[in-house]
Amino acid sequence: MAAEGTTVPRVTRRRVRTRARLLDAAFAVFAAKGFGRVSIEEVCDAAGYSRGAFYSNFGSLDELFFALYRQRADLIAEQVAGALAQDGPDLDVHASVDRVTEVLLLDVDWLLVKTDFLVHAARAPEVARTLLEHRDRLRDTIAGRLARAAGGTALPAVLGDADGAARAVVAAYDGVTVQLLLDKDVEHARSWLKQLLTALLTDGSGTRQQ
Repeated sequence: MAAEGTTVPRVTRRRVRTRARLLDAAFAVFAAKGFGRVSIEEVCDAAGYSRGAFYSNFGSLDELFFALYRQRADLIAEQVAGALAQDGPDLDVHASVDRVTEVLLLDVDWLLVKTDFLVHAARAPEVARTLLEHRDRLRDTIAGRLARAAGGTALPAVLGDADGAARAVVAAYDGVTVQLLLDKDVEHARSWLKQLLTALLTDGSGTRQQ
């Protein structure tokens, strides 16, 4: 509740729509040209708004870029959590890998934006914290699901515990996406990632170790 004598800014539906359109437009422009090569005017033109509309929602292009990354990264983490929650206590590796792979790969445009953010974060510690928080959240989601399944089945010993397995899953995804950025072959990347994750989470035969 607001303190007496103060007012709480009202977020109108129009402003919500404006912000959403700016984020969508920025996603397309950043993916096409890359962060650092985009101007505020280009984002405004793509969204069909003026600079005034931009500055009523974002203080700078950096702020918009971070908001875009967080929006997409949070959505992916939620989708991965939803995909992993569909099994019962025991983990169906093949079904889970299929669902998670569909969510993780998304599209090349997202990978381009994410890579730009990674490069930017590598040179700016305060930005890196945002990226690390997302990766921790994604890894924790995967580790938590693997840990819940560990009572009935065991992970390959080489992975160690559920956290080690989750780190391996994220690392495998990172490796596959590098190739995807170069050859743009989504179906090949999806197939490769499915095979790789299944091998990681089983004894190599496609079945969970007992």
